[in-house]
Amino acid sequence: MDYIAFVFYAGICGLLSIFAPQFGTAFIRFGIGAAIGGLCAIVLPLIKGALGGY
Repeated sequence: MDYIAFVFYAGICGLLSIFAPQFGTAFIRFGIGAAIGGLCAIVLPLIKGALGGY
């Protein structure tokens, strides 16, 4: 298991869940979550590379 990815996505999802009730319907929250998840999938390798990760 890649623990760096696990901690990163857990943190992002945790922060998202704090604000999720303010975003309206389940469909809107799902779309926002999917967009943020996609962004995180793009950003995580950049962060790992900048910190000397693998």
